[in-house]
Amino acid sequence: MTKIRACRVSDLPDGSCLRVECDPPLAVYRVGGEFFATADTCTHEEWSLAEDGEMDGYEVICCLHLARFDVRTGEATALPATVGLETYPVEVSGDDVWIKYGD
Repeated sequence: MTKIRACRVSDLPDGSCLRVECDPPLAVYRVGGEFFATADTCTHEEWSLAEDGEMDGYEVICCLHLARFDVRTGEATALPATVGLETYPVEVSGDDVWIKYGD
C-alpha cells in the first residue's frame, strides 16, 4: 500500500475538501475535525468533486448534476449517481494528513 501526504491539517478548514494529485486523483475532506478520503472523480460523470464540489455535512455534492456521496463510506446518497466512491484510510501524524491507497 502506498502512502501519500495529502496536506497539512492546518491547510484544510473544517467543512472543506481538496484534490490530491496522484493516479488516480483523490479527494480529502475534513468534517467535524475528522479526515476522510475518496476517489476525486464523480461516478456519474467524470468531474472533480474536490475542485468543484460542495460540502454539506458528511456529504460532498457534485456541482455538475447534484449527485451526492457520503465521504465516510463513499456511498452514493442522491441520484443521478448510483455507484459509490472508492474510499481510502486516512492517517494524521502531527500536522500531516496521509492517505493510504493502492496495493
